Amino acid sequence: MRNSALFALVLLVAACRGPEGARATNAAGGTMIVGIGGDVVDALPPFVGEQNGRMVQDLVFDRLAEIDSSLTTVGDKTFAPRLAKRWTWAPDSLSIAFEIDPRARWHDGKPVTASDVRYSFRVFTDTSVGSPAASLLTNLDSVSVRDSSTAVVWFKRHTAEQFYDVAYQLVIMPEHVYGSIPLNQLHTSEAAHRLVGSGQFRVGDWKPGVHLELLADTANYRGRPKLDRVVLTPVDVPTGETQVLTGQSDFMEAFPTDHVAKLADNPNARLLVVRKLGYTFMGMNQFDPNRKNAPHPMFSDRRVRRALSMAVDREGLVRNVFGDNGHLGHGPFPMGLGVADSTLHVPPYDTAAAAALLDSAGWRRGTGGVRSKAGRPLHFSLLVFNTSVRNLRYAELLQEQFRRAGAQVDVDRVAPNVFFPRLLQGKFDAIINAFGTDPSPGGAKQNWGTSGFTPQGQNFLHYSNPRVDALLDSATFSFDAGKRKAYASGAFQQIIDDLPAIWLFDFTYTAAVNRRIEPATMRLDEWWANLADWSISPDKRIERDRIGLAPATSKP
Repeated sequence: MRNSALFALVLLVAACRGPEGARATNAAGGTMIVGIGGDVVDALPPFVGEQNGRMVQDLVFDRLAEIDSSLTTVGDKTFAPRLAKRWTWAPDSLSIAFEIDPRARWHDGKPVTASDVRYSFRVFTDTSVGSPAASLLTNLDSVSVRDSSTAVVWFKRHTAEQFYDVAYQLVIMPEHVYGSIPLNQLHTSEAAHRLVGSGQFRVGDWKPGVHLELLADTANYRGRPKLDRVVLTPVDVPTGETQVLTGQSDFMEAFPTDHVAKLADNPNARLLVVRKLGYTFMGMNQFDPNRKNAPHPMFSDRRVRRALSMAVDREGLVRNVFGDNGHLGHGPFPMGLGVADSTLHVPPYDTAAAAALLDSAGWRRGTGGVRSKAGRPLHFSLLVFNTSVRNLRYAELLQEQFRRAGAQVDVDRVAPNVFFPRLLQGKFDAIINAFGTDPSPGGAKQNWGTSGFTPQGQNFLHYSNPRVDALLDSATFSFDAGKRKAYASGAFQQIIDDLPAIWLFDFTYTAAVNRRIEPATMRLDEWWANLADWSISPDKRIERDRIGLAPATSKP
C-alpha cells in the first residue's frame, strides 16, 4: 500500500540464513528488541500510512495471498497462499474465487470466513473511511460470498495487475470484531488500538510512546514464529545507536551512515546494508498553509519552484551525507522499481539560471542578500522529522544552498506526533518527506494521483495532473512490459516537469543487527516480511529472552 513497497535489491553484508520461507533448525524462542524511529501511529489496516504502522499491520494481519521476493506484480504465479489456500479464475478473468484455509483463525479463536473478506473490501473502499489504499483498489468492483469459506472478488476490467490489486493491497480484518462500529467512527474508536488479526504475531502490551509488544501466535495456521516475542521501542537516533551497540536492542534499521565503522569490530552488532524501494524529496506546498485552497505566495509560481530546484546541488548533497554509499534521486520513484528510468530529465544544478528565474519572477535581492517581492521576503519554513538524522542533515544543507540563492529558510524540526497531523492538514510551506513505494508503478497514485486526495490520503501536496492519472492507470493495466515502462516513464517525467518537489535520494539503510540474531531473507519492499523466520540460537539467548510475558496461543 502505501505506504508502499521498498526495493529491488537487498545487499546483505552479513549473509541471511537459508532460502526464503525456510524454517530455522534451532528451537523457537527468544525476544528481539527493535529500535524504531518514531511511534506506531496507525496499525489498523485501512488507516496505515507510515512504515511503523505498516510493519505491525503486516505481522498481525494477513492477506489472501503473499507476494514473493521477486515482487512481480503481473499475474498470480509469484504469490503463495495465505488466508486463501487456493483460488480459481473465472473464464472471462473478471472474477476470482478465493477459498479460505479452514485452519485460519483470528487471534480470538474464531474462524476466518468469506464474510470477513467482503467486510474488509467495504471498509477499505468506503469514502467515509478515507483509506490511503482506496486509490489502489479502484479496479475491484465488489466482493460476494459464495459460501462461508469462498469469497468471490469481482473486477471492472481484466488487467495485468488485478490479482496483485487484491492480494497485495487488501488486508483482511475480522468482521465480528469491527463490523458493529460505524465506518465513519472506526478510526477514532477504541478498537483501532485493539488489533485482532490472523497473523503469526499478535499484539501484547502496547504503551504508545514506550513500546509495542508482538507475541508469537503459537497455534497459528501457518506455524509458530521462531521468535517468542518482538518488542518495538520508539527511540531517537543517538539512543537507538547506543542501545544496539551495547546489546540492549537487537535491530536498528537506520544506523547512522557516518558511524558504521563502529560496527566493524563491535562484539554485539554487525552491519546489514539494505537497498529499499523508497525515496526522499523536498516537497513544495502550492497551497497557502494558512488559507485553505488559496495559492501559496511563493510556491504557486512554477518559476520559483524550478529556480529552487536548480539552486540545489543534489549530487553534492548525496556525497556529503552518504559518502560513496548514497543513491541520487531521479524522480518520484526509486531506481529499484521495475519500471524505473534513469534517463528522465530533472532540472540541472545551475545557480546562474536559478537567479535569472527568480529575477524574472519578481524576486529581487535586497539588503542582506534575501530576495523579496512587493515587500514580501522569500522566506519559508522547511518541515522535517526530528528523529531522522539524514533528513535533518539535508535540511541544514538545503538551508545553506537556498540562502546563497537569496531565500531565507527556517528549519522546523518536529516530533512524529506533530509531523503527521501537519502533513494531513497541509500545515507546512515545504517539507522533507519520504515515500516507501509499492512494487507496482500504480502505487504512485497514492502519492501523486488525484485519487490520493482522501482524509487519510498520502498525496500531501495535493498535486494533480489528469495526464499523470491516465498514464499511471495505463501502466498498471498493460500486459506489455515495454508499454508499462513507457507509460510509467511518461507519468514520472510529467511529475518532474510540474516541479512539485526536489528529488533528493533513494533509500539505502545501513541497518545494525545483533550478532545473535539469524535473519531470514529480507524482502525488498519490507524487511520484516519474513520476520517469523528470524531466530536466535539457543546458546546465544540472554536473560531478557527468558523473562517477561509468555507467548500467546490462539484460543481453540
